[in-house]
Amino acid sequence: MKYLHTMVRVTNLDASLRFYRDALGLSVLRINEYPQGRFTLVYLAAPDDEEAQLELTYNWDPEVYSGGRNFGHLAYAVDNIYTMCEKLQSHGVTILRPPRDGRMAFVRSPDNISIELLQKGDALAPQSPWIDMPNVGTW
Repeated sequence: MKYLHTMVRVTNLDASLRFYRDALGLSVLRINEYPQGRFTLVYLAAPDDEEAQLELTYNWDPEVYSGGRNFGHLAYAVDNIYTMCEKLQSHGVTILRPPRDGRMAFVRSPDNISIELLQKGDALAPQSPWIDMPNVGTW
């Protein structure tokens, strides 16, 4: 058995690509369009880990998705939690659970998918402005 990917449905493919590709830094591996089924699949992965893929499913006909409590979050290890959070903020992403501990942060995608960011290796030393930032919303 081999893990292949996690699929999430997205309502705006452009906004989702700006988040997952541009802000989070995932690489687009391939895009498959299916006109007969009226949907597009985009496969992404972390630059150094193309084995664990994220599949974005964009249905061309508008649908309303509600988040199920049975799905928790996607998680990615990052080289520097502070640098990643700064990059996400520069793309307009709200840091919902700031990395006050130098170890963990949470953000949400445009479709409200919770994303956990974890520092690779040991936690970084706590630093400003992160240590004083409160949680925002739910994560």
